[in-house]
Amino acid sequence: METLQIGEITLHWLNGGVTHMDGGAMFGVVPKPLWENKYPYNDKNQIELRTDPIFFQYQGKNILIESGIGNNKLNEKQRRNYGVTEESSIDRELSNFNLTTDDIDIVLMTHMHFDHACGLTKPNGGQFVPTFKNATIYISETEWIELRNPNIRSKNTYWEMNWKGIEQQVHTFKDELQVLPGLEMVHTGGHSDGHSIVHFSQGSESYIHMADIMPTHAHQNVLWVLAYDDYPMTSITHKQKWTNKGMTDGAWFTFYHDAVYRAVKFDDKGKIIDFVKREL
Repeated sequence: METLQIGEITLHWLNGGVTHMDGGAMFGVVPKPLWENKYPYNDKNQIELRTDPIFFQYQGKNILIESGIGNNKLNEKQRRNYGVTEESSIDRELSNFNLTTDDIDIVLMTHMHFDHACGLTKPNGGQFVPTFKNATIYISETEWIELRNPNIRSKNTYWEMNWKGIEQQVHTFKDELQVLPGLEMVHTGGHSDGHSIVHFSQGSESYIHMADIMPTHAHQNVLWVLAYDDYPMTSITHKQKWTNKGMTDGAWFTFYHDAVYRAVKFDDKGKIIDFVKREL
């Protein structure tokens, strides 16, 4: 389990499962000769994308960023299409802290696409019940509205089984939300209309969790956005804003999907100058 100390908190990456998605879709209009040397791919042109929540304790709270791919939520066709070769083992990993999913106080959801949100509920007696039954779940208001009323495009990733069982736990926000001192969520849009990032700052130390407007270290270039992005120019605008801020502040950039690095620091030219590598 990889860790990173930032201020008084320690980030821990939990095993939330894995997907393998088409590299062309993940790098959008970027030609393969440009991205193929920056991120590994398999013989199906798929890239490995982790779905690993970040766990930390702060101000007496047990907190997760994202929820993982979950367990027993996908049918055989979905597992094949999304390249799911491993599901979540969050329960086992929380036991290393003498915790269970019932002990999670806060879940920060950057957005509710299936690969981020499947872990929020679990099957039980023919229905889906909360995985983190005592947690407050923070989601942007825009995301929460579209999630329950998806359009012709977004209905393919906003699944009722991932939100209906948690309605009473959800707290929404419009533009920005200070969850706890120094810990904020910021609505960016871009990847989805309601997409948000997570930012933590304490003294001179900080991290920025860019979620899917920069899903891996190989997406550092502000113009390299996903074909999955609903509003690519919005992604570019906010990626440029927050990468510039992070580089100026010497912030860590943390990842949910990256199969190579858990977190990196960039210099002002976008070169990696420090990193936490994922242990295989």
